[in-house]
Amino acid sequence: MAFPLITDPFFYAVAIPAVLLLGISKSGFGAGFGSLAVPMMALAVAVPQAAAILMPVLLLMDLLGLAAFRKNFDFTFLKFLVFFGLMGTLVGALLFKLLDARMVAGIVGGFTLLFLAQRLLFPPAPDSPPPPKWLGAVLTVTSGFTSFVAHAGGPPLSAYVIPLRLSPIKFTATMAFFFFVINLSKWIPYAWLGLLDLRNMATSVVLLPLAPVGVWIGVRLARRISSMWFYRVLYGGMFLTGSKLLWDGFH
Repeated sequence: MAFPLITDPFFYAVAIPAVLLLGISKSGFGAGFGSLAVPMMALAVAVPQAAAILMPVLLLMDLLGLAAFRKNFDFTFLKFLVFFGLMGTLVGALLFKLLDARMVAGIVGGFTLLFLAQRLLFPPAPDSPPPPKWLGAVLTVTSGFTSFVAHAGGPPLSAYVIPLRLSPIKFTATMAFFFFVINLSKWIPYAWLGLLDLRNMATSVVLLPLAPVGVWIGVRLARRISSMWFYRVLYGGMFLTGSKLLWDGFH
């Protein structure tokens, strides 16, 4: 019996850079870029299939990110984020078959661009207060939901965490631990939805060696870049992500 693997060269032409970008974003550097992975792969396969193929890749990346930043996260803050993020994944699991993934992508993209416009046109004063907890809860639930549907949880969570002005290392550690828990929580629902079939998992195994390469690149950059450039790159990644998701949502 032939090995059940995707053999289309075009799929790998878009999947390889998508996985590398995802790895760089999982390290925290350019975190907005990670949400481009599924839209890029969706040029060759359906969105649910792209999301399923990335599951083992994400697991390895999450473990590598935790190992690199295990001493830098704030446990109290993470308890808040994880609680509301898991609420979002539950909503995503229950509504997955009723939602059009491209519509969700378009909404996330539009929201991301609005957040960026607000930050750039009306920058907050240095002594401005952090966002209220209720807004953080809403954005974190949204992050869990969009992460489940299309692995696009980065922009909503960034919209809450960026204004908190964390250091690059603490920002990176927070994102790494949060998405480790969120991505781990998706495995049973994805299996229940029939997405973790042999062909998708075999294809994921082929892409798996790229995971540590992307994370390694991102970790080295995150540890060497200044806060100013870190957030500039982050905004650039969110702009590209928001534009791509918005385009996918309406085409």
